Amino acid sequence: MTRKWFSKATVAVVALSILLAGCGGAKDGGAAGGTKFKVGMSTDVGGLNDASFNAAAYEGLKKAEKELGAEIKAIESKRNEDYEPNFKSLIDLKYDLAWGIGFLMKDAVTSMAKANPNQKFALIDETVELPNVASVTFKEQEGSFLMGVIAAKTTKTKKVGFVGGMDFEVIHHFDWGFQAGVKSVDPTIQVVRVYSGSFTDPAKGKEDALNILNSGADVIFHAAGATGNGVIEAAAAQKKFAIGVDKDQNSLAKDYVISSMMKRVDVAVFNVSKQTKDGKFPGGTKTVLGLKEDGVGYAPSTLWNKMPEGTKALVDKWADAIKAGKVTVPASEAEFKGWTVPKI
Repeated sequence: MTRKWFSKATVAVVALSILLAGCGGAKDGGAAGGTKFKVGMSTDVGGLNDASFNAAAYEGLKKAEKELGAEIKAIESKRNEDYEPNFKSLIDLKYDLAWGIGFLMKDAVTSMAKANPNQKFALIDETVELPNVASVTFKEQEGSFLMGVIAAKTTKTKKVGFVGGMDFEVIHHFDWGFQAGVKSVDPTIQVVRVYSGSFTDPAKGKEDALNILNSGADVIFHAAGATGNGVIEAAAAQKKFAIGVDKDQNSLAKDYVISSMMKRVDVAVFNVSKQTKDGKFPGGTKTVLGLKEDGVGYAPSTLWNKMPEGTKALVDKWADAIKAGKVTVPASEAEFKGWTVPKI
C-alpha cells in the first residue's frame, strides 16, 4: 500500500496535535450538559471484553464522555458482516464521528465513507485515503522490541515464545520487533512462534501457549487480543512469565505478567475525537505513533524486581536510542533478515 500521499510535514503536524490535545450489543453514555457532539465506535470481532485492543479504545471513548461531555456509543461486532451495519447505525443516529477499531475494518470504513462523504470516520491500524477518514497507525515493532529485551534478559532456558492472533501485517510488526529485541541481547536465544488464527479464542491461545511452554520456553509474549488471555492463563498455570499487549494486563495474573506492550489506542481515540469536536478533524491524513510520540511503550506495572539487575536501564537505553532515530526496528521478516544489532 502506497503512503506517498502523506507528506512528512502532515504526519508530524497531526502527530504533534494529537499529543498536545493532551460492538451486537451496545453501551451508551449520556452527554454532559446536553451537548450535541456525539462520537461512536464499532469494535472488531474481538469485542469490548477482550481486555486488550478494543477495551483500550473504549477507555478513550469513555474519556471523551467524561472530559469532552460527548455522547458516546460502542457497538460490538460478532462477525465481519456486522461492520457496515454498525456504521450505518451510527450514521442514522447522527454521530459526528464514527470509529472503526482495527485493521479488519478497513474495507467497511472505505465502503461506508465513500457512500457517506459528509460523515466523519476514523480508523485504527489501517489507512483509508479519503478526505472524510482520519487514519491512525502505530509502530508496534518499537514497543515489541523492548518486550524482546525484557524476555531475553529474563529467560533462564534461552527459549522464549510469541503467539500472534491472525497472520496479518500489523501482527508481524509485533512478531519481528520482538525477535529483534531478543536478538539484541543474545542471538542464540530461540524464539518459538505460532499464529493462532483468531483474536477471539482464548482456548486456542492457551493450547498454543502450552505447546510453546512445554517445549522449554519460560517467557511468552502475545499479540492476539482475547486469544491472548489464554496465553496468560497458560503461563500462570505453569508459573512461567507472560508479556501482555495493548493494555496493561498485569491484573490478569499479577505475579506472572511481567510487562505489557502498551499501545495507546485510548490516546488516539480521545485526541482525534477532541480534534473533531474542536473543528480540527484530521481527515485525509495518517498519524503514526511510536516510542517518540509515546504511542507505544512498556506498562507502568512492569515487574522489574523479577528480572536481572540492570534490565530496566538496558530497556530505557534502547528506548532512548530508538526515540533519537539511532535505531530502526525491523517490522517484517525481510527487514529482520537484513538487520544487524547496532551499537548504542
